[in-house]
Amino acid sequence: MLTYLRKLRGDISTRYGRFQYLDAVLRHIPGNLGMELRRRIIPKYFAACGKDVHISEGVRFRVIENIRLGNNVRIGIDNFIQAGGGVTLEDDVMLGPGVKIWSQNHRYDDVNRPIPDQGYTYDPVYIGKGVWIGADVFVLPGVTLPEGCVVSASSVVSKKNYKPYSILAGNPCRVIGWRKQ
Repeated sequence: MLTYLRKLRGDISTRYGRFQYLDAVLRHIPGNLGMELRRRIIPKYFAACGKDVHISEGVRFRVIENIRLGNNVRIGIDNFIQAGGGVTLEDDVMLGPGVKIWSQNHRYDDVNRPIPDQGYTYDPVYIGKGVWIGADVFVLPGVTLPEGCVVSASSVVSKKNYKPYSILAGNPCRVIGWRKQ
C-alpha cells in the first residue's frame, strides 16, 4: 500500500500530474454540469485560451500546456489531443466526435534499437480560423490547415500544402472541392 501512495504522491507533485487526475474525473461528467465544469477549469491549464470554448465529454489531453485555443472553439465528444509538439486551434474551429490530433511521434530510424527507446519527434499542428474537422479524423504531426477548410469524416490528414477553404477527404487526405469559387 505504501508503494501505491508513493506513486500517487509522485504523480501529483507536478502541475501536469495533478491535471491528469483532474481530467480523468472531469471528462466523465455528463450534461450541462460537465460542460460548465470543463469550461471553467480546463482552460487554466492551456498555454492560451480564448472565450466561449466548449469541451465535450470524453476529451483527453496530453501535454496540455502546449495547446493554444482561440475564441469560440468547439472540441467534440471523445477527442484526443496529443500536444507534445504544440497544437493551435484558431477562432471558430469545430472538431467533430472522435477527432485525434497528434503533434509528436515515435522515432524509428535506428533498426538496432527498439522503437520505444528512440525518443520522439515533435512537429506542431496549426488549425486556422473557421476550420471544421469531421468525425473520426486523424490529424498527423506537422499539419497546417488554413482558414475555412472542411475535413470529411474518417480522413487522415498528413503534412501537405492545403489552400484556404479547401474541402478535404480520404486516406491519405486530398482536396475534393472548394468552399469559395
